[in-house]
Amino acid sequence: MTEKIIILDFGSQYTQLIARNIRELNIYCEIIPYHQKPLLDATVKGIILSGSPCSVNEDGAPDVDITAMNEAVPVLGICYGAQLTTKKFGGKVEKSTHREYGRAHVQNTSDHILFQEVPSDHIAWMSHADSITELPPQAKIIAVTQSIPVAAFEMQQTPNPLFGLQFHPEVTHSDFGKKILSNFALKVCGCQGDFTPASYIQETVDRIRTEVGDRKVIMALSGGVDSTVAATLIHKAIGQNLFCVFVDNGLLRKNEFDEVMKAYETLGLNIDGVRAADRFYDALKGESNPEGKRKIIGKLFIDIFQEEAAKMQDIAFLGQGTIYPDVIESVSVNGPSATIKSHHNVGGLPDTMHLQLVEPLRYLFKDEVRKIGLALGLAPSFIHRHPFPGPGLGIRILGEVTAEKVELLQEADALYLQILREENLYDTIWQAGTILLPVQSVGVMGDERTYEFTVALRAVTSVDGMTADFAHIPHQVLAKISNTIINRVKGINRVVYDISSKPPATIEWE
Repeated sequence: MTEKIIILDFGSQYTQLIARNIRELNIYCEIIPYHQKPLLDATVKGIILSGSPCSVNEDGAPDVDITAMNEAVPVLGICYGAQLTTKKFGGKVEKSTHREYGRAHVQNTSDHILFQEVPSDHIAWMSHADSITELPPQAKIIAVTQSIPVAAFEMQQTPNPLFGLQFHPEVTHSDFGKKILSNFALKVCGCQGDFTPASYIQETVDRIRTEVGDRKVIMALSGGVDSTVAATLIHKAIGQNLFCVFVDNGLLRKNEFDEVMKAYETLGLNIDGVRAADRFYDALKGESNPEGKRKIIGKLFIDIFQEEAAKMQDIAFLGQGTIYPDVIESVSVNGPSATIKSHHNVGGLPDTMHLQLVEPLRYLFKDEVRKIGLALGLAPSFIHRHPFPGPGLGIRILGEVTAEKVELLQEADALYLQILREENLYDTIWQAGTILLPVQSVGVMGDERTYEFTVALRAVTSVDGMTADFAHIPHQVLAKISNTIINRVKGINRVVYDISSKPPATIEWE
Protein backbone atom coordinates (compact mmCIF):
# COMPACT_ATOMS: atom_id res chain seq x y z
CA MET A 1 0.00 0.00 0.00
CA THR A 2 1.29 3.49 -0.90
CA GLU A 3 3.01 5.40 1.90
CA LYS A 4 1.92 9.00 2.35
CA ILE A 5 2.40 12.33 4.05
CA ILE A 6 -0.68 14.14 5.36
CA ILE A 7 -0.85 17.93 5.09
CA LEU A 8 -3.29 19.56 7.50
CA ASP A 9 -4.61 22.73 5.90
CA PHE A 10 -5.22 25.76 8.12
CA GLY A 11 -6.17 27.95 5.15
CA SER A 12 -2.77 29.01 3.84
CA GLN A 13 -2.52 30.23 0.25
CA TYR A 14 0.64 28.09 0.01
CA THR A 15 -0.79 24.73 1.12
CA GLN A 16 -0.92 23.32 -2.40
CA LEU A 17 2.73 24.25 -2.88
CA ILE A 18 3.65 22.01 0.06
CA ALA A 19 1.87 19.14 -1.67
CA ARG A 20 3.57 19.91 -4.98
CA ASN A 21 7.01 19.75 -3.35
CA ILE A 22 6.24 16.44 -1.65
CA ARG A 23 4.81 14.90 -4.84
CA GLU A 24 7.95 15.91 -6.75
CA LEU A 25 9.84 13.59 -4.40
CA ASN A 26 7.68 10.70 -5.69
CA ILE A 27 5.91 10.62 -2.34
CA TYR A 28 2.13 10.50 -2.18
CA CYS A 29 0.48 13.14 0.01
CA GLU A 30 -3.02 14.32 0.79
CA ILE A 31 -4.32 17.72 1.88
CA ILE A 32 -7.14 17.58 4.42
CA PRO A 33 -8.85 20.41 6.37
CA TYR A 34 -7.50 20.81 9.90
CA HIS A 35 -10.92 19.97 11.40
CA GLN A 36 -11.00 16.58 9.68
CA LYS A 37 -9.29 14.09 11.96
CA PRO A 38 -6.61 12.24 9.96
CA LEU A 39 -6.71 8.46 9.85
CA LEU A 40 -3.25 7.55 11.10
CA ASP A 41 -2.88 4.05 9.71
CA ALA A 42 0.37 2.29 8.79
CA THR A 43 0.59 4.11 5.43
CA VAL A 44 0.98 7.55 7.07
CA LYS A 45 4.66 8.39 7.57
CA GLY A 46 4.42 12.02 8.65
CA ILE A 47 2.23 15.11 9.07
CA ILE A 48 2.85 18.68 7.94
CA LEU A 49 0.88 21.53 9.53
CA SER A 50 0.35 24.38 7.05
CA GLY A 51 0.37 28.12 7.51
CA SER A 52 -2.81 30.15 8.01
CA PRO A 53 -4.19 33.69 7.66
CA CYS A 54 -5.31 33.36 11.31
CA SER A 55 -3.48 34.21 14.52
CA VAL A 56 -3.11 31.49 17.14
CA ASN A 57 -4.21 34.07 19.73
CA GLU A 58 -7.54 35.04 18.20
CA ASP A 59 -10.84 33.58 19.34
CA GLY A 60 -11.80 30.46 17.44
CA ALA A 61 -8.34 30.02 15.94
CA PRO A 62 -7.83 26.65 14.19
CA ASP A 63 -6.60 24.02 16.63
CA VAL A 64 -5.57 20.35 16.48
CA ASP A 65 -4.19 17.76 18.88
CA ILE A 66 -0.51 17.87 17.93
CA THR A 67 0.50 15.62 20.81
CA ALA A 68 -1.75 12.79 19.61
CA MET A 69 -0.42 13.11 16.07
CA ASN A 70 3.16 13.18 17.25
CA GLU A 71 2.66 9.98 19.21
CA ALA A 72 2.06 8.28 15.86
CA VAL A 73 4.37 10.02 13.37
CA PRO A 74 6.88 12.86 12.92
CA VAL A 75 5.31 16.32 12.61
CA LEU A 76 6.53 19.48 10.88
CA GLY A 77 4.78 22.78 11.58
CA ILE A 78 5.15 25.59 9.03
CA CYS A 79 4.49 29.22 10.09
CA TYR A 80 1.07 28.96 11.80
CA GLY A 81 1.80 25.27 12.39
CA ALA A 82 5.01 26.23 14.20
CA GLN A 83 3.26 28.93 16.24
CA LEU A 84 0.45 26.55 17.22
CA THR A 85 3.02 23.96 18.31
CA THR A 86 4.77 26.62 20.41
CA LYS A 87 1.58 27.74 22.14
CA LYS A 88 0.25 24.25 22.85
CA PHE A 89 3.54 23.17 24.46
CA GLY A 90 3.74 26.21 26.76
CA GLY A 91 5.59 28.84 24.74
CA LYS A 92 4.50 32.36 23.75
CA VAL A 93 3.40 33.79 20.42
CA GLU A 94 2.86 37.55 20.18
CA LYS A 95 2.09 40.11 17.51
CA SER A 96 5.30 41.15 15.78
CA THR A 97 6.57 44.67 16.40
CA HIS A 98 6.84 44.82 12.61
CA ARG A 99 5.40 42.32 10.15
CA GLU A 100 8.08 40.22 8.50
CA TYR A 101 7.22 39.61 4.86
CA GLY A 102 9.53 38.65 2.03
CA ARG A 103 13.01 37.19 1.77
CA ALA A 104 15.07 36.78 4.93
CA HIS A 105 18.56 35.48 5.70
CA VAL A 106 18.17 32.35 7.80
CA GLN A 107 21.16 31.20 9.84
CA ASN A 108 21.23 27.59 11.01
CA THR A 109 22.46 27.31 14.59
CA SER A 110 23.12 23.57 14.48
CA ASP A 111 23.95 20.80 12.04
CA HIS A 112 20.38 19.57 12.11
CA ILE A 113 18.87 16.77 10.03
CA LEU A 114 16.42 19.23 8.44
CA PHE A 115 19.34 21.33 7.21
CA GLN A 116 21.56 18.61 5.81
CA GLU A 117 23.01 19.82 2.47
CA VAL A 118 21.62 23.29 3.23
CA PRO A 119 24.13 26.15 3.66
CA SER A 120 24.42 27.59 7.16
CA ASP A 121 23.21 30.94 5.76
CA HIS A 122 20.37 30.73 3.25
CA ILE A 123 17.45 32.76 1.91
CA ALA A 124 13.91 31.82 2.98
CA TRP A 125 10.48 33.40 2.54
CA MET A 126 8.74 34.92 5.55
CA SER A 127 5.05 35.86 5.77
CA HIS A 128 3.81 36.37 9.32
CA ALA A 129 2.28 39.01 11.57
CA ASP A 130 2.95 37.01 14.79
CA SER A 131 6.30 35.88 16.11
CA ILE A 132 7.44 33.23 18.55
CA THR A 133 8.77 35.23 21.51
CA GLU A 134 9.32 32.38 23.95
CA LEU A 135 9.80 28.71 23.16
CA PRO A 136 8.47 25.88 25.34
CA PRO A 137 11.01 24.59 27.90
CA GLN A 138 11.67 21.39 25.93
CA ALA A 139 12.29 23.22 22.63
CA LYS A 140 15.67 23.95 21.02
CA ILE A 141 16.32 26.71 18.49
CA ILE A 142 17.88 25.39 15.26
CA ALA A 143 17.73 28.56 13.10
CA VAL A 144 17.42 32.33 13.51
CA THR A 145 17.23 35.49 11.37
CA GLN A 146 18.40 39.04 12.03
CA SER A 147 14.80 40.07 12.73
CA ILE A 148 13.46 37.19 14.82
CA PRO A 149 15.06 34.94 17.44
CA VAL A 150 13.21 31.78 16.35
CA ALA A 151 13.21 30.87 12.66
CA ALA A 152 13.16 27.12 13.31
CA PHE A 153 13.05 24.86 16.36
CA GLU A 154 12.96 21.24 17.46
CA MET A 155 10.90 19.83 20.32
CA GLN A 156 12.96 17.43 22.44
CA GLN A 157 11.89 14.32 24.35
CA THR A 158 8.82 13.82 22.12
CA PRO A 159 7.54 10.41 20.96
CA ASN A 160 8.56 11.21 17.36
CA PRO A 161 10.50 14.11 15.82
CA LEU A 162 8.57 17.40 16.04
CA PHE A 163 9.80 20.56 14.31
CA GLY A 164 8.61 24.09 13.62
CA LEU A 165 9.64 26.47 10.82
CA GLN A 166 8.64 30.14 10.97
CA PHE A 167 9.46 30.54 7.26
CA HIS A 168 7.80 28.93 4.22
CA PRO A 169 10.05 26.27 2.63
CA GLU A 170 7.38 25.44 0.04
CA VAL A 171 7.65 28.66 -2.01
CA THR A 172 10.25 29.11 -4.74
CA HIS A 173 11.67 32.18 -2.96
CA SER A 174 13.11 29.86 -0.27
CA ASP A 175 16.31 28.82 -2.00
CA PHE A 176 16.70 25.50 -0.15
CA GLY A 177 13.09 24.93 0.83
CA LYS A 178 12.73 21.88 -1.39
CA LYS A 179 15.76 20.32 0.28
CA ILE A 180 14.38 20.99 3.76
CA LEU A 181 11.07 19.33 2.87
CA SER A 182 12.99 16.48 1.25
CA ASN A 183 15.00 15.98 4.43
CA PHE A 184 11.81 15.82 6.48
CA ALA A 185 10.00 13.39 4.18
CA LEU A 186 12.88 11.10 3.24
CA LYS A 187 15.29 11.27 6.19
CA VAL A 188 13.00 12.00 9.12
CA CYS A 189 9.84 10.18 8.03
CA GLY A 190 11.70 7.43 6.16
CA CYS A 191 9.60 7.62 2.99
CA GLN A 192 10.91 5.54 0.08
CA GLY A 193 9.82 7.82 -2.78
CA ASP A 194 8.24 5.03 -4.80
CA PHE A 195 5.08 6.84 -5.92
CA THR A 196 5.69 6.57 -9.69
CA PRO A 197 3.37 6.59 -12.73
CA ALA A 198 3.85 2.83 -13.16
CA SER A 199 3.00 2.09 -9.53
CA TYR A 200 -0.01 4.40 -9.63
CA ILE A 201 -1.36 2.77 -12.79
CA GLN A 202 -1.05 -0.72 -11.35
CA GLU A 203 -2.63 0.17 -8.00
CA THR A 204 -5.45 2.11 -9.65
CA VAL A 205 -6.29 -0.58 -12.21
CA ASP A 206 -6.31 -3.25 -9.49
CA ARG A 207 -8.53 -1.10 -7.26
CA ILE A 208 -11.04 -0.35 -10.04
CA ARG A 209 -11.16 -4.00 -11.09
CA THR A 210 -11.92 -5.03 -7.50
CA GLU A 211 -14.40 -2.20 -6.87
CA VAL A 212 -16.37 -2.51 -10.13
CA GLY A 213 -16.08 -6.24 -10.79
CA ASP A 214 -18.20 -7.28 -13.77
CA ARG A 215 -20.59 -4.31 -13.46
CA LYS A 216 -20.78 -1.46 -15.98
CA VAL A 217 -19.46 2.10 -15.94
CA ILE A 218 -20.70 5.04 -18.00
CA MET A 219 -18.53 8.10 -18.55
CA ALA A 220 -18.82 11.41 -20.36
CA LEU A 221 -15.68 12.38 -22.26
CA SER A 222 -14.73 15.96 -23.09
CA GLY A 223 -11.83 15.37 -25.45
CA GLY A 224 -9.49 16.75 -22.79
CA VAL A 225 -6.53 15.13 -21.09
CA ASP A 226 -8.20 14.43 -17.72
CA SER A 227 -11.25 12.56 -18.97
CA THR A 228 -9.21 10.68 -21.58
CA VAL A 229 -6.60 9.44 -19.10
CA ALA A 230 -9.33 8.53 -16.60
CA ALA A 231 -11.24 6.58 -19.27
CA THR A 232 -8.08 4.78 -20.37
CA LEU A 233 -7.38 3.65 -16.79
CA ILE A 234 -10.96 2.42 -16.33
CA HIS A 235 -10.86 0.68 -19.74
CA LYS A 236 -7.61 -1.01 -18.75
CA ALA A 237 -9.37 -2.37 -15.67
CA ILE A 238 -12.77 -3.44 -17.05
CA GLY A 239 -12.50 -3.34 -20.85
CA GLN A 240 -15.75 -3.09 -22.82
CA ASN A 241 -17.82 -2.72 -19.66
CA LEU A 242 -16.91 0.97 -19.86
CA PHE A 243 -19.40 2.92 -21.99
CA CYS A 244 -18.27 6.42 -23.04
CA VAL A 245 -20.31 9.34 -24.37
CA PHE A 246 -18.77 12.27 -26.25
CA VAL A 247 -21.17 15.16 -26.91
CA ASP A 248 -20.57 17.69 -29.67
CA ASN A 249 -22.07 20.78 -28.06
CA GLY A 250 -21.08 23.00 -30.98
CA LEU A 251 -18.65 24.82 -28.69
CA LEU A 252 -15.55 22.75 -29.35
CA ARG A 253 -12.44 23.86 -31.21
CA LYS A 254 -12.38 23.64 -35.02
CA ASN A 255 -12.73 20.01 -36.26
CA GLU A 256 -12.30 18.79 -32.68
CA PHE A 257 -15.25 16.41 -32.57
CA ASP A 258 -14.09 14.35 -35.57
CA GLU A 259 -10.42 14.39 -34.54
CA VAL A 260 -11.16 13.31 -30.96
CA MET A 261 -13.56 10.56 -32.05
CA LYS A 262 -10.80 9.08 -34.25
CA ALA A 263 -8.34 9.26 -31.34
CA TYR A 264 -10.79 7.49 -29.02
CA GLU A 265 -11.45 4.75 -31.54
CA THR A 266 -7.70 4.21 -31.83
CA LEU A 267 -7.59 3.72 -28.06
CA GLY A 268 -10.23 1.00 -28.37
CA LEU A 269 -12.75 2.82 -26.21
CA ASN A 270 -16.41 1.84 -26.43
CA ILE A 271 -17.76 5.29 -27.35
CA ASP A 272 -20.97 6.90 -28.56
CA GLY A 273 -20.58 10.27 -30.31
CA VAL A 274 -23.60 12.58 -30.09
CA ARG A 275 -23.95 15.61 -32.39
CA ALA A 276 -26.06 18.16 -30.52
CA ALA A 277 -24.77 21.59 -31.60
CA ASP A 278 -28.18 22.93 -32.67
CA ARG A 279 -29.74 22.01 -29.32
CA PHE A 280 -27.09 24.02 -27.47
CA TYR A 281 -27.37 27.03 -29.80
CA ASP A 282 -31.17 27.06 -29.37
CA ALA A 283 -30.86 26.83 -25.58
CA LEU A 284 -28.31 29.68 -25.46
CA LYS A 285 -30.38 32.16 -27.51
CA GLY A 286 -30.72 35.48 -25.72
CA GLU A 287 -28.40 34.55 -22.81
CA SER A 288 -25.36 36.79 -22.29
CA ASN A 289 -24.68 36.35 -18.55
CA PRO A 290 -21.57 34.16 -18.02
CA GLU A 291 -23.05 32.11 -15.17
CA GLY A 292 -26.32 31.79 -17.03
CA LYS A 293 -24.51 30.36 -20.05
CA ARG A 294 -22.58 27.92 -17.89
CA LYS A 295 -25.76 26.64 -16.25
CA ILE A 296 -27.55 26.24 -19.60
CA ILE A 297 -24.61 24.34 -21.09
CA GLY A 298 -24.22 22.17 -17.99
CA LYS A 299 -27.92 21.33 -17.68
CA LEU A 300 -28.34 20.46 -21.35
CA PHE A 301 -25.22 18.32 -21.24
CA ILE A 302 -26.65 16.38 -18.29
CA ASP A 303 -29.98 15.98 -20.12
CA ILE A 304 -28.26 14.55 -23.21
CA PHE A 305 -26.01 12.35 -21.12
CA GLN A 306 -29.01 10.94 -19.27
CA GLU A 307 -30.78 10.30 -22.58
CA GLU A 308 -27.80 8.25 -23.75
CA ALA A 309 -27.49 6.48 -20.40
CA ALA A 310 -31.17 5.46 -20.60
CA LYS A 311 -30.36 3.47 -23.73
CA MET A 312 -27.97 1.27 -21.75
CA GLN A 313 -28.77 -1.47 -19.27
CA ASP A 314 -27.45 -2.21 -15.78
CA ILE A 315 -25.14 0.81 -15.42
CA ALA A 316 -23.86 0.91 -11.81
CA PHE A 317 -21.00 3.42 -11.86
CA LEU A 318 -20.23 6.87 -13.23
CA GLY A 319 -16.64 7.54 -14.31
CA GLN A 320 -15.27 11.07 -13.90
CA GLY A 321 -12.00 12.82 -14.69
CA THR A 322 -11.95 14.79 -11.42
CA ILE A 323 -8.42 15.91 -10.49
CA TYR A 324 -7.03 17.11 -7.17
CA PRO A 325 -7.36 20.91 -7.62
CA ASP A 326 -11.09 20.33 -8.30
CA VAL A 327 -11.37 18.46 -4.99
CA ILE A 328 -9.39 21.06 -3.05
CA GLU A 329 -11.49 23.92 -4.46
CA SER A 330 -14.64 22.09 -3.34
CA VAL A 331 -13.55 21.43 0.26
CA SER A 332 -11.97 24.31 2.15
CA VAL A 333 -10.94 24.67 5.78
CA ASN A 334 -14.30 26.31 6.44
CA GLY A 335 -16.41 23.67 4.71
CA PRO A 336 -17.49 23.68 1.05
CA SER A 337 -15.94 26.65 -0.71
CA ALA A 338 -17.91 29.33 -2.51
CA THR A 339 -18.58 28.53 -6.14
CA ILE A 340 -15.96 30.28 -8.26
CA LYS A 341 -17.23 28.78 -11.49
CA SER A 342 -20.13 26.40 -11.66
CA HIS A 343 -18.46 23.96 -14.03
CA HIS A 344 -15.68 23.42 -11.45
CA ASN A 345 -18.10 21.73 -9.05
CA VAL A 346 -17.15 18.14 -8.33
CA GLY A 347 -19.67 15.38 -8.90
CA GLY A 348 -22.51 17.23 -10.61
CA LEU A 349 -24.08 14.13 -12.15
CA PRO A 350 -24.41 11.50 -9.40
CA ASP A 351 -27.27 13.31 -7.61
CA THR A 352 -29.48 12.93 -10.66
CA MET A 353 -28.32 9.50 -11.78
CA HIS A 354 -27.87 7.66 -8.47
CA LEU A 355 -24.64 6.03 -9.57
CA GLN A 356 -21.49 5.25 -7.60
CA LEU A 357 -18.43 7.26 -8.59
CA VAL A 358 -15.21 6.01 -10.13
CA GLU A 359 -12.57 8.77 -10.12
CA PRO A 360 -9.13 7.38 -11.03
CA LEU A 361 -7.43 10.80 -10.99
CA ARG A 362 -9.05 12.28 -7.89
CA TYR A 363 -5.76 12.77 -6.04
CA LEU A 364 -3.52 13.81 -8.93
CA PHE A 365 -2.37 17.22 -10.10
CA LYS A 366 -2.54 18.13 -13.80
CA ASP A 367 1.11 17.48 -14.59
CA GLU A 368 0.86 14.10 -12.82
CA VAL A 369 -2.14 13.22 -15.01
CA ARG A 370 0.00 13.93 -18.06
CA LYS A 371 2.76 11.65 -16.76
CA ILE A 372 0.21 8.89 -16.21
CA GLY A 373 -1.11 9.41 -19.74
CA LEU A 374 2.35 9.09 -21.26
CA ALA A 375 3.02 5.96 -19.20
CA LEU A 376 -0.25 4.51 -20.54
CA GLY A 377 1.04 4.99 -24.07
CA LEU A 378 -1.18 7.91 -25.11
CA ALA A 379 0.25 10.11 -27.87
CA PRO A 380 2.38 12.99 -26.54
CA SER A 381 0.62 15.37 -28.96
CA PHE A 382 -2.68 14.49 -27.28
CA ILE A 383 -1.40 14.49 -23.71
CA HIS A 384 0.23 17.91 -24.07
CA ARG A 385 -2.85 19.60 -25.49
CA HIS A 386 -3.72 22.78 -23.65
CA PRO A 387 -6.57 22.65 -21.10
CA PHE A 388 -9.96 23.63 -22.47
CA PRO A 389 -12.90 24.89 -20.35
CA GLY A 390 -15.89 22.62 -19.79
CA PRO A 391 -18.36 25.10 -21.35
CA GLY A 392 -15.98 25.41 -24.31
CA LEU A 393 -16.22 28.43 -26.59
CA GLY A 394 -19.46 29.34 -24.83
CA ILE A 395 -17.40 31.27 -22.28
CA ARG A 396 -14.88 32.55 -24.82
CA ILE A 397 -17.63 34.38 -26.68
CA LEU A 398 -18.50 37.31 -24.45
CA GLY A 399 -22.20 38.00 -24.68
CA GLU A 400 -24.76 35.94 -26.56
CA VAL A 401 -23.56 32.77 -28.32
CA THR A 402 -24.59 32.15 -31.92
CA ALA A 403 -23.49 29.62 -34.54
CA GLU A 404 -22.01 32.45 -36.60
CA LYS A 405 -19.90 33.73 -33.69
CA VAL A 406 -18.72 30.19 -32.91
CA GLU A 407 -17.53 29.70 -36.51
CA LEU A 408 -15.74 33.06 -36.43
CA LEU A 409 -13.98 32.20 -33.17
CA GLN A 410 -13.09 28.66 -34.25
CA GLU A 411 -11.32 29.98 -37.36
CA ALA A 412 -9.36 32.63 -35.46
CA ASP A 413 -8.44 30.23 -32.65
CA ALA A 414 -7.25 27.54 -35.07
CA LEU A 415 -4.92 30.02 -36.78
CA TYR A 416 -3.61 31.24 -33.41
CA LEU A 417 -2.75 27.74 -32.17
CA GLN A 418 -1.31 26.74 -35.57
CA ILE A 419 1.17 29.64 -35.49
CA LEU A 420 2.15 28.87 -31.88
CA ARG A 421 3.02 25.34 -33.02
CA GLU A 422 4.90 26.59 -36.09
CA GLU A 423 6.95 28.93 -33.88
CA ASN A 424 7.67 26.11 -31.36
CA LEU A 425 5.87 28.03 -28.61
CA TYR A 426 2.84 25.80 -28.05
CA ASP A 427 4.59 23.39 -25.64
CA THR A 428 6.07 26.25 -23.59
CA ILE A 429 2.59 27.63 -22.85
CA TRP A 430 0.21 26.16 -20.28
CA GLN A 431 -2.96 27.34 -21.99
CA ALA A 432 -3.76 29.51 -25.00
CA GLY A 433 -7.09 30.54 -26.45
CA THR A 434 -8.90 33.24 -28.33
CA ILE A 435 -11.75 35.32 -26.90
CA LEU A 436 -14.37 36.98 -29.11
CA LEU A 437 -15.27 40.35 -27.62
CA PRO A 438 -18.69 42.00 -27.91
CA VAL A 439 -16.91 44.96 -29.45
CA GLN A 440 -16.86 46.11 -33.06
CA SER A 441 -14.50 48.76 -34.31
CA VAL A 442 -13.72 50.67 -37.49
CA GLY A 443 -11.00 49.41 -39.79
CA VAL A 444 -9.74 49.91 -43.32
CA MET A 445 -9.03 46.99 -45.65
CA GLY A 446 -7.99 48.03 -49.14
CA ASP A 447 -10.18 50.98 -50.05
CA GLU A 448 -13.07 49.75 -47.93
CA ARG A 449 -14.10 50.82 -44.49
CA THR A 450 -14.93 47.90 -42.15
CA TYR A 451 -16.82 47.62 -38.90
CA GLU A 452 -15.97 44.20 -37.48
CA PHE A 453 -15.27 42.22 -34.31
CA THR A 454 -12.23 42.29 -32.00
CA VAL A 455 -10.58 39.17 -30.57
CA ALA A 456 -8.30 38.96 -27.55
CA LEU A 457 -5.47 36.44 -27.47
CA ARG A 458 -4.83 34.73 -24.11
CA ALA A 459 -1.71 32.70 -23.34
CA VAL A 460 -0.42 31.85 -19.86
CA THR A 461 2.43 29.94 -18.26
CA SER A 462 1.67 27.84 -15.19
CA VAL A 463 2.35 24.55 -13.42
CA ASP A 464 -1.17 23.49 -12.48
CA GLY A 465 -3.41 26.41 -13.39
CA MET A 466 -3.90 27.58 -9.80
CA THR A 467 -1.67 30.60 -10.47
CA ALA A 468 -0.53 31.83 -13.87
CA ASP A 469 1.41 34.57 -15.64
CA PHE A 470 0.90 35.81 -19.17
CA ALA A 471 3.23 34.19 -21.71
CA HIS A 472 5.88 36.49 -23.12
CA ILE A 473 5.26 35.79 -26.81
CA PRO A 474 7.76 37.67 -29.02
CA HIS A 475 6.32 40.78 -30.64
CA GLN A 476 7.07 39.55 -34.14
CA VAL A 477 5.06 36.38 -33.47
CA LEU A 478 2.14 38.38 -32.10
CA ALA A 479 2.27 40.53 -35.23
CA LYS A 480 2.22 37.41 -37.42
CA ILE A 481 -0.78 36.02 -35.52
CA SER A 482 -2.64 39.33 -35.75
CA ASN A 483 -2.00 39.79 -39.48
CA THR A 484 -2.97 36.20 -40.26
CA ILE A 485 -6.26 36.34 -38.36
CA ILE A 486 -7.27 39.73 -39.76
CA ASN A 487 -6.40 38.75 -43.34
CA ARG A 488 -7.96 35.30 -43.29
CA VAL A 489 -11.00 35.59 -41.01
CA LYS A 490 -13.66 37.83 -42.50
CA GLY A 491 -15.47 39.53 -39.66
CA ILE A 492 -12.44 40.31 -37.46
CA ASN A 493 -10.40 43.47 -37.97
CA ARG A 494 -8.65 43.94 -34.64
CA VAL A 495 -6.52 41.68 -32.38
CA VAL A 496 -5.35 42.49 -28.82
CA TYR A 497 -3.18 40.54 -26.34
CA ASP A 498 -4.13 39.97 -22.68
CA ILE A 499 -1.21 40.59 -20.29
CA SER A 500 -3.07 39.90 -17.01
CA SER A 501 -1.81 37.39 -14.43
CA LYS A 502 -3.81 35.03 -12.19
CA PRO A 503 -4.46 36.33 -9.60
CA PRO A 504 -5.96 38.92 -9.80
CA ALA A 505 -7.44 37.93 -13.18
CA THR A 506 -8.51 34.38 -14.11
CA ILE A 507 -7.24 32.44 -17.11
CA GLU A 508 -10.62 32.48 -18.83
CA TRP A 509 -12.51 35.74 -19.26
CA GLU A 510 -15.87 34.34 -18.14
